[in-house]
Amino acid sequence: MPETSISLDELRVKIDQLDSQLVDILAQRAKLTTQVGEFKSRTGMPIYVPSREAELIEKRRSEADAKGVPPNLIEDLLRRIMRESYQTQNNQYLCKAPQINKIVVVGGAGALGRIFVDMFTRSGYAVTVLEQNDWLNAAEILADSELVLVAVPIKLTEKIIFKLGPLLPKDCILADVTSTKLKPLQAMMESHPGPVVGLHPMFGPDVQSLVKQVVVVCEGRQAEAYQWLVDQIKIWGAIVHESTAKEHDDAMAFIQVMRHFSSFVYGAHLAGEDPELTQLVAFSSPIYRLELAMVGRLFAQDPELYADIIFTNAESIGLLKRFRDRFDDALTLLENGDKGEFVKQFFAIGHWFGPYAKQCLVSSKKLLLKADDDRVMNIDE
Repeated sequence: MPETSISLDELRVKIDQLDSQLVDILAQRAKLTTQVGEFKSRTGMPIYVPSREAELIEKRRSEADAKGVPPNLIEDLLRRIMRESYQTQNNQYLCKAPQINKIVVVGGAGALGRIFVDMFTRSGYAVTVLEQNDWLNAAEILADSELVLVAVPIKLTEKIIFKLGPLLPKDCILADVTSTKLKPLQAMMESHPGPVVGLHPMFGPDVQSLVKQVVVVCEGRQAEAYQWLVDQIKIWGAIVHESTAKEHDDAMAFIQVMRHFSSFVYGAHLAGEDPELTQLVAFSSPIYRLELAMVGRLFAQDPELYADIIFTNAESIGLLKRFRDRFDDALTLLENGDKGEFVKQFFAIGHWFGPYAKQCLVSSKKLLLKADDDRVMNIDE
């Protein structure tokens, strides 16, 4: 074994020194991103600018490659650093519509409602919360309101909208943040003659900021009157997608109902079979730990919320039945030992996914590396 001129302890000291320098550099960077956030707040620039982020990552990847550092490593580090820096940029935001003097968030003390109360407040708006115990004073609370945002459970949304209608000023903007859009939007259009817009924030109440979060906007009436609200959401860093209410609900049948219902059944099957959960995790690959984590995550949350999501869209029952039929068809292939037909269908489905399947393969590899680092769902920790 060749002798080295430097000991292991000395090498470790040098690494520790470099790590300390890295911490100092990150601290300096955080101060700069805070200043960037203050500038964006004054000017109304959105927190998240995709082109700027893509350009920065590409430059650093090229530099890394030239210096013999794995570009993927640098990209992973940068994305993690930038995600943290976005949090230092979201203390205050430009108020897009300073002429708006009063916003009322119905259900503003709830998990999702609190997020919007916080975001409006940080943007300099005067915000009032209307909760269940405040209904005796609802007329007074809603008087002179210029935006009323409904953030109540799905099962109560339409009822609350019709209750609000007669109490709203004629020119007040009425909006909701429910995960279904067709019926709430119809209810708002019927109960209120003024500006109406349907919103669906595609995130849960545990988000740290709205940066890179998706908000679906469904036009109702007088879009020019609520355009400032859409612009304000963009300033918060969210990605806005416009859609009709029907297109939205049709998509949600796949994105939410089918996914959550499948996870529910998967969890029910595991609980019914009662395997040793710690053993499943110990024996699993990173991809299975991620899949198991997504199922387990469902059962750590509010069952009423997911019941409302699944049960509200009655039209999705047909979709779920067709899913069951296809599961049975696939099971029949297995029972019959028909590998040839399985492979044939596999190729056909892959053709339907097209290039997106390859993209998923690349993206999932990054997720799996992260899962492997963190030992996702390690029950012993």
